Amino acid sequence: MGLTLLVALVGLVVLWFYNWRNGVLVFAGAAALAALLRATLSDTAAGLLHVRNRMFDTAFLTLTAAAIAVLGLIIPN
Repeated sequence: MGLTLLVALVGLVVLWFYNWRNGVLVFAGAAALAALLRATLSDTAAGLLHVRNRMFDTAFLTLTAAAIAVLGLIIPN
């Protein structure tokens, strides 16, 4: 979770200080990383995340990452 939050923070810094489109894409990458990490996390190691099942979390995070990336790419300057 810490790695995902760090990547998301880097995306927000890039968004704020440099190029908004690149920042949004880095932020979408953080959501995709969260999906990948949740897909590989076992149910016993999930802790409080075990309230929902792994497939729901992975699908939701993947769709969120895709939506953020698509919106970041199609919105004009």
